Amino acid sequence: MMKVAIATCRVLPEPDHDQSLLLAALTRAGVEAKMLAWDDPAATLEGADMCVIRSTWDYYLDRPAFLAWAHSIDAQTRLYNPLPVLTANSHKTYLRTLVQRGIQIVPTHFLDAGSPERLTDIMAEHGWQDVVVKPAVSAASYRTGRFSLQTGDEGNRFLAELLRDREVLIQPYMRSVESTGERALIWIDGELTHAVQKLPRFAGHDEQVTRALTINDDERRFAAAALATIQGELLYGRVDVVRTEDGSLAVMEMELVEPSLYLMQCPAALERLVEGIRKRLA
Repeated sequence: MMKVAIATCRVLPEPDHDQSLLLAALTRAGVEAKMLAWDDPAATLEGADMCVIRSTWDYYLDRPAFLAWAHSIDAQTRLYNPLPVLTANSHKTYLRTLVQRGIQIVPTHFLDAGSPERLTDIMAEHGWQDVVVKPAVSAASYRTGRFSLQTGDEGNRFLAELLRDREVLIQPYMRSVESTGERALIWIDGELTHAVQKLPRFAGHDEQVTRALTINDDERRFAAAALATIQGELLYGRVDVVRTEDGSLAVMEMELVEPSLYLMQCPAALERLVEGIRKRLA
């Protein structure tokens, strides 16, 4: 029987609604699946023919250790998404690469660790009145804050604390998330399958999403162009997009490491993921 390891972490910071669906679907397809916690030193592949990264949702707390683990797995079996993709996409400076390759992103100000820049000065420089501040290595809105001109002093302190030991991104708050929303476009094994709309989320808040939505034609073209910039075979991915003031699309995030794929909302996407795994195992 074909065997696949589904990578997770010892303690999930929030429930993984995809997990039970995926395990059951793999079993039905004749694939033996086992969970493998990346941060459990005692966990082994036990002869798995492939490892699929799914809910390694605490990797941002120690990215070097996570990548070292991924290197060790890659040396033993096939890894999806591939190691170069995991390495690049686990640091949000991949957004710079998207810009270099002609893909529009949400305007972003990048700061190196130790930078003396103040948030209020950056806001004045760009003419931003409402911004989001986040670490360059993060997930689930970890240490992410929103600040306005009225809360600029608090924002200065928040940014200074982050910059003590990490790189930081600053972006204008996109008000379109309150109307047209942030749309997550799910891509599985060469095809966009469905979308969901996500509500704004900050540190300490739970994620809220809609049912499965149809992907618009311009979203389909935009996501395909963004994904075409990635070097390496992808099994899955998610492109989170928003509308700018002129109505054009911009990448908020491109999630290629461990994105929720909202399989509950789209059974066809679940079956496509299982078939993609089976195909690679064969």
